[in-house]
Amino acid sequence: NQLFPHSRTTETLSDADIGLCGWIIVGFSLLLMVVTLPISIWMCIKIVKEYERAIIFRLGRILRGGAKGPGLFFILPCTDSFINVDMRTITFDIPPQEVLTKDSVTVSVDGVVYYRVQNATLAVANITNADAATRLLAQTTLRNVLGTKNLAQILSDREEIAHNMQSTLDDATDDWGIKVERVEIKDVKLPQQLQRAMAAEAEASREARAKVIAAEGEVNASRALKEASLVIAESPSGLQLRYLQTLNTIAAEKNSTIIFPLPMDLIHIHMDIHPHTVS
Repeated sequence: NQLFPHSRTTETLSDADIGLCGWIIVGFSLLLMVVTLPISIWMCIKIVKEYERAIIFRLGRILRGGAKGPGLFFILPCTDSFINVDMRTITFDIPPQEVLTKDSVTVSVDGVVYYRVQNATLAVANITNADAATRLLAQTTLRNVLGTKNLAQILSDREEIAHNMQSTLDDATDDWGIKVERVEIKDVKLPQQLQRAMAAEAEASREARAKVIAAEGEVNASRALKEASLVIAESPSGLQLRYLQTLNTIAAEKNSTIIFPLPMDLIHIHMDIHPHTVS
């Protein structure tokens, strides 16, 4: 209603608004059509496709009933003109936008927008070029939304950012008869220096975690060895079984190696009999 100060919308305009002079011109147009029949009929019949709608102007005013179509409709020569509006979903890429994030990092972000004309009459009467206006608005909306986010949020919350952009664009283009169906963030490009810094930070973090895991493994292994030594100490025959298991493992891996286990008891007996040889 703000665009039409006389408190009327494009849906309520009628032929009565053209005035007396307008009706006289329309009458002459009808008379001309009748006189030139059947040739004029081919100029009066128009066709719009299933995915199109036609907005008819009579003496510069939109006819009552709004958009026409799909199918056949009639216009009067000399007084009527029409504009076809495509109602299919239209997609366009948002060019890469240089954005300064909330934490003062410069990133380049691009995206894609899906929209369609929901009201053909508003799309023709309320704005000069709905497609160009939607494209420019998408670029400014992308910069405005990303300017309130820090780098971590931009990298992790793409779906939330896209949803916020879709809601903002849909509200802004409602008066133009445009329905924004979907917005997607395609790519976020970081400066080369920042990429190298983040890669170095990630590598250092991975190395630190690897060292912690290795240290925890050493602690667990030492505890397991301690428990194993206590078990073997309680059962001397367990040590002999361990000898045999070690021989079996070595024989499977290195067949050319021959090992003769020497029990520790023999060494103790030898030390008791010949103590001077040890000294």
